[in-house]
Amino acid sequence: MQSCNFSTRMLALVFALLLAQPLALMAQAQGGSAPQLPNPGATGMNRQQQQQLGLQAMGEVYKQMPVLPDSSPETQYVQHLGKKLAAVIPADRSWPYQFHVIPAADINAFALPGGPIFVNLGTIQAADNEAELAGVIAHEMSHVYMQHSAKQAPKATVAQIIAGLAGAVLPQSGLGNLGRMGIQIGAGTMLMKYSRADEAQADSTGAIIMYRAGYNPKAMADFFQKLEQKYGKGGPQMLSDHPNPGNRQAAIQQQVRNWPPKNYVTNSGEFPQVKQDAVKLKAYSAQEIANGAKAGTWEQQNRKNNVVPASVPTSSNQGSGAGAGSGTGEDATDVAFKQIKPSGNFVQHEGQIFTISYPDNWKANGDQNTTIIAPPSGAAETGIAYGVVLGSKPDGGASSLDDATQQLAQGLLQDNPGMKISGEPKNVDVNGVKGRSLELLGNSPLQLNGKPLQERDLLVAVPRAQGGLVYLVFISPDRDYNQLHPTYQKMLDSLQVR
Repeated sequence: MQSCNFSTRMLALVFALLLAQPLALMAQAQGGSAPQLPNPGATGMNRQQQQQLGLQAMGEVYKQMPVLPDSSPETQYVQHLGKKLAAVIPADRSWPYQFHVIPAADINAFALPGGPIFVNLGTIQAADNEAELAGVIAHEMSHVYMQHSAKQAPKATVAQIIAGLAGAVLPQSGLGNLGRMGIQIGAGTMLMKYSRADEAQADSTGAIIMYRAGYNPKAMADFFQKLEQKYGKGGPQMLSDHPNPGNRQAAIQQQVRNWPPKNYVTNSGEFPQVKQDAVKLKAYSAQEIANGAKAGTWEQQNRKNNVVPASVPTSSNQGSGAGAGSGTGEDATDVAFKQIKPSGNFVQHEGQIFTISYPDNWKANGDQNTTIIAPPSGAAETGIAYGVVLGSKPDGGASSLDDATQQLAQGLLQDNPGMKISGEPKNVDVNGVKGRSLELLGNSPLQLNGKPLQERDLLVAVPRAQGGLVYLVFISPDRDYNQLHPTYQKMLDSLQVR
C-alpha cells in the first residue's frame, strides 16, 4: 500500500515537473532550441571610442549626403522597424542604434561604429515586403553588434574613416573623379568594404535577430539573391559593399533547420503605404549627391530641415577638419608637407595585375578594381590630396594607346569641373613597356584662406599584353609637386604590369 502511494506521488511529481518545463526545453523536443546571439569578441577599440567615432562619422554624413528628417513617414517607419529588431538583443550587448533614411536612388545601406545606420530610399523601393527590408537592417545591425569596423580599423584616424562614407551612395565608374576614388577606397575598405567572413557573420547574426523578432531569416538571403539575379556583378553598390560569402540561402537554411517553427511576419499594414509614398519622393542619383556634397548643399539643407541631431559634431560645432593640426597658422583644411613627406624606404604592394613599390610611411588600400596609395594625412573630406590612384581599364573601343589615354583624361575632366589638360601626351617608358603620360591641372581638396589650392596631377597609361591598360594618377597640390616628383618617379619605375 505504501508502495502504491509512493508511486502515485512520484507520478504526480513527474507531471508537475513536466508542466513546469520552460518553453525552450519543450521546443527542443519539437526539433531545436531558440537561437542565441554570439559573443562579439574583443576589439582594439572600446565601446566609448566606437560610439564617439560613429558620431563624428555621422557629422560627415550630414555634410556629404541628404538625409530625410525624422518626421518623414519613411524615417519613422524605418525607425519603428529598427527598434523592433533591436528589442530582441540583450541590453548588456546592445548598442544605441539609430536609424535614418538617405533619399538616394541607389540600393544600399550602411552602418557606422557604435550604432548609426543609414538606409537608402532605393532600398525601401526595391524591397518586396517588410521581411526583406528587416533583413537588410538586421544585417547592418549585426555589423555593429559584431563590431566589424572596430576589428578592421582599430587604429584608423577619423579622417580616414569619414573619407569612405560616401562610397555607400556615390557611383562606381571605371574612373570617377579623384575625390570619389579616395572616398571609395580610403575608409570604404575599413568601414563598409566588409570581408566575406564579416558578411557570413552578419548573415548568421542577422538571421538570429530576424528570427527572434518574428521574421523569416530566409528573406534576408532572398533580397541579396534578387539583387544579384536582377543586376548581376555590375549592379547596386550594395553588392560591392556586401560581398557574397557563398551560397547565402543554403547557409541560412542550414542554420535555421533546427530552430523551433514560427508563424513568421512577412508584411505589416505600414509597409505597402510607406513603399508607395517612397516612390513619390525625390531620390537623388549618385552624381547629384556627389555634386551637392561638393557645393555644400546637403549640409545647408540638413540644417534647414533640422535633420542634424544636437549630439552629432559637424563643421559648426567641432574643431579642425581632416588635415588640420600643423599649428603653423595654416587653414584647418590645409596640410603641411612635413605631414605627408614620403619616406626613402620603400615596400611593395601586390595587386591582381600589377606590383608597385611605395614609401613605407604611406598606406595602400583598395579592392580588386582600384588601389589608393597615400599618406595618412593626405586625405581630405572630399578626396585625396596627395597620393597615387591605380586601376585597370578595358580597351573600351579605343583604337590606340593615345586614344585610350585621352578617354581616361576626358573621364577625369567630365567628373572634375575646372580640371583641364596641360600640354600634349608624352611617351614614357615603364620597365620596357611604352606608355603615355598626360599632365592635368585642377582644384585640390585642400584649401588655403578659404580657396582651393591648385592641383597638379600626372596621368600615366600602361598597356597590358592581354589587352586593356593599367592607369596611374599621381596627385599633389601644385606647390608640392616638384618635391614629390622623385618619389612618384621611383614608384613608376617600380611598376610591373602582368
